[in-house]
Amino acid sequence: MQDRSRRDQPLHLTRRKAVGGMGALLALAPGMVRAQADARSGFSALARVSGAARLRGDGTRLLLDLPLSQPVPWRLRHMANPPRLVLDFRQVDWAGFSVQGRPPPQARDWRTGALGDGWTRLVLELTEPMLTSNAGMTVDPDTGRALLSLRMAPASAEALAARIAEEGGIRQPDTMGEGQARRPPLGARPTVVVLDPGHGGIDPGAVQGRLTEAALMLTFSRELAETLRRRDGFEVVTTRDDDSFVSLEGRLRLARQARADLFLSLHADSLPEGNAHGATVYTLAEEASDEASALLAERHDRADLLGGGVDLRQADDAIARVLMAIARTESQPRTDRMARALVDGISGAGLRMHSRPWQQADFTVLRAPDIPSALLEVGFMSSPRDLQRLQDAAWRGQMALALADSMEAWVAAEIAQADLRRR
Repeated sequence: MQDRSRRDQPLHLTRRKAVGGMGALLALAPGMVRAQADARSGFSALARVSGAARLRGDGTRLLLDLPLSQPVPWRLRHMANPPRLVLDFRQVDWAGFSVQGRPPPQARDWRTGALGDGWTRLVLELTEPMLTSNAGMTVDPDTGRALLSLRMAPASAEALAARIAEEGGIRQPDTMGEGQARRPPLGARPTVVVLDPGHGGIDPGAVQGRLTEAALMLTFSRELAETLRRRDGFEVVTTRDDDSFVSLEGRLRLARQARADLFLSLHADSLPEGNAHGATVYTLAEEASDEASALLAERHDRADLLGGGVDLRQADDAIARVLMAIARTESQPRTDRMARALVDGISGAGLRMHSRPWQQADFTVLRAPDIPSALLEVGFMSSPRDLQRLQDAAWRGQMALALADSMEAWVAAEIAQADLRRR
C-alpha cells in the first residue's frame, strides 16, 4: 500500500519533450483496466528499462510498449488538466529510458521520476481525448524479461470526468444511464447485498499451514450467501465465486454495477498472537482506531499491488473530493447503523467478538462513498481459537445466521428512518 504521506513528498520527474499539437481532455474507459503481475516471478530486485520504449500511432490509436528487465507491481490511472496517463511502478530504474523513433502526434510529452517509498512513475501527456482500451504485462518464460503494453483510443471529453470519478470510487450524481428508472425504496424491493470474500488467486491472504484466508473466506461467503438467499427480501451478489484475483477497484466496480445497498468484505487476517482475536467490524476512517487497525489496512491494500490494482487514494482531484464528501454525508450514518447492527447481531448470538468490536481504518475496499460498507474480520487466523472456529461448519453456520439477522435488523431500521423523514 502506498503511504498517504507520499502525496506530500516532492516528485522529481525528468521531462522529455515530444512532438505534438494542442490537446483537449483525456476520456476514460468505462471499466478500469486491470494490470497483471505474476507473483511467481518475484519482485524483490530493482527492475531496469531493458530497451527503448516504443510509442507509436496506429491510425487513431496510441500504442506503448515498455520493456523491463523483470516484472514489477504496477498500476495506471488517468488525470486531467492537462490530459495524461500516469503509470506507477514498484522499483524501476529509469536510467537510459528513451523512446524509439519519432513520437506520434497524440503524445505531447513524457517524464519519469521517483515517487519515494520504492515507487517510480512514468507520465504520458496527451494531445487529444483518448482512453485506455487494453493494458497488460507479459513475461518471457525463458529470459524473465517483462513487457508492458497498452493501447489507447480516441474518446469523448465527457468520459474523462466519469472515468476519474470511477477510479476514485465515486458514482456521479444520477448519470448511471439515460432513462434508467429510480429504484423503489428499501422494503419495496429486495435488498442488494454484495459479499466480498477477501483476497484470492495470486493473493492468498493470511496463511497458516495449508489453510489460506482466501479459501476460508470463499467458503464462508458461499455459506452466508446461501443463508441470505433462503430468506425473503435479499438479493446476493459476490465479488468472486472461485479462487481468482479481483482488484480492490474491481470489487468496488462490481458493487456499483449491482447497485448494492450494502457491501460487506469478509476477512480472517493474521496478526501477532495476543493482538487480535474475535470477530471485528471495521468501517472507513482516514485515521485508524489503533496501530493494529492501521496494520490491517496496510496489509489488505498492499496485497492488491500484486495484481496491479489501483490505489484509490490517488484520486486527489478537487471535484472528486467534493463529490465524495457529499455522498458520504448521506451514507456515513447508514454505514454507522450497519456497523452497530452487525456488532449487536454477532454479540447477541453469543459469538466471540474482539474487546473493541467496532473499529475504524483506511481500507481502500471501503472507499465507495455512496454504498454503506463494512469490513468484517470473521476471526483471526493467528489466533488458534479463532482458527479452529473458522474451520468448524457449525460455528460458521451460527455466524452466518447472526449476520443475516443483523442485515434484516439494519434494513428494518433504514425503512423506519425513511418513514420518519417522509413525515
